[in-house]
Amino acid sequence: MLVIENLNYTSRATIFFQRFSVIFTDILFIYAVRECCRCVNGKRAAKDILEKPTFILAVLLLWNFGLLIVDHIHFQYNGFLFGLMLLSVARLCQKRYLEGALLFAVLLHFKHIYMYVAPAYGIYLLRSYCFTANNADGSLKWRSFSFLHVTLLGLIVCLVSALSLGPFIVLGQLPQVISRLFPFKRGLCHAYWAPNFWALYNAMDKALTIFGLKCNFLDPTKIPKASMTGGLVQEFQHTVLPSVTPLATLICTFISILVRINNIFGNLMCFVPRRFYLISPSVFCLWFKPQGPRGFLQCLVLCALSSFMFGWHVHEKAILLAILPLSLLSVQRAKDAGIYLILTTTGHFSLFPLLFTPPELPIKILLMLLFTVYSFSSLKSLFRRERPLLNWLETIYLAQLVPLGIFCEIVFPLTPWKGHFPFVPLLLTSVYCALGVAYAWLKLYVSVLTERISVRQKAE
Repeated sequence: MLVIENLNYTSRATIFFQRFSVIFTDILFIYAVRECCRCVNGKRAAKDILEKPTFILAVLLLWNFGLLIVDHIHFQYNGFLFGLMLLSVARLCQKRYLEGALLFAVLLHFKHIYMYVAPAYGIYLLRSYCFTANNADGSLKWRSFSFLHVTLLGLIVCLVSALSLGPFIVLGQLPQVISRLFPFKRGLCHAYWAPNFWALYNAMDKALTIFGLKCNFLDPTKIPKASMTGGLVQEFQHTVLPSVTPLATLICTFISILVRINNIFGNLMCFVPRRFYLISPSVFCLWFKPQGPRGFLQCLVLCALSSFMFGWHVHEKAILLAILPLSLLSVQRAKDAGIYLILTTTGHFSLFPLLFTPPELPIKILLMLLFTVYSFSSLKSLFRRERPLLNWLETIYLAQLVPLGIFCEIVFPLTPWKGHFPFVPLLLTSVYCALGVAYAWLKLYVSVLTERISVRQKAE
């Protein structure tokens, strides 16, 4: 297993080791779910344990369809990593800030994809831990800034970084590590497009290319064949639309998360003239909303979704980074539950291409049906006294996933198109799910921007 040159090595012992190690490390995930359930607001009384928010949350996390197939069928250790993340979230909600910071620092060095949500952690710790007091109206008391708390956070970060990166620095291998952590030469999109903004961008470029060829606006000899749909991990250039660079994706991601960071940070903008609010209300209108753990969770989900929507070479599995923490919000408010149902259904459906062999087809369909039916029924029962979780347009969109799945998984493989256009099912799945993910992202942003904080909540 440890001989790098032995690429074709396989054995039953290796398979047993991999499977059982995934199961064993899930113990941490189970413990983290338990701690998160203790943090959920339990104001909704229910006689039946099956209708309690904590029970519903536990099922939504422990039996999450995406995490189940990615870890236990596709094989990865995401359960262990998400366990660290959820445990750090629970510790911050319990105001055990140093523990939460330590757990997240360790998590970040296990897998750098969690840099997506690092801004949420950094700003929240700065606002809630480094500043130790607020004014009566919830605004920031500047004199309460604690250099001791900042020093403690800095020591935690430095200690974890030294233990993790120290050996590579001593051996002079840090440049090699960095080159593998940020592989910009792999291209804008993965071999299978993640359902984000760039999938829609690529599809639009393909559509414009076909239209341009039909109308003789483009020279066929100058257009590369299957540059984006060849199923290869590589750099490519767009034909009609401007090609996207890593810097462009970084700028788009930064702008998209800036709004929520401003919201969670608090009241720095009290020194900014009012006329600037009119220039960019999306950035500054939420500075005067004091936020607690709920605001932190909203920020974390939006940071994860924004990075997923605009990041460079995003993998489709990264959608779980937003789905799992959104589960905590879904059992507390009907509006968040509706967003969760849209995001989790489209996000999980977009993972179908990871399991592409015929024996896996009934397994993934059955598992997703079980989880989706439970999600809809349990959240609908939890919020049955409130308005419907989904409107008619959202319901129609989600219902269309059924014929799309039948076509991509059953009908298309039986047609002669499979040999000539093998990327078509992946393209249809990616683009259609990208519409749902983008809609959920926008709806969550609108919900956050229009959310009003009562006087009582400010005092709390």
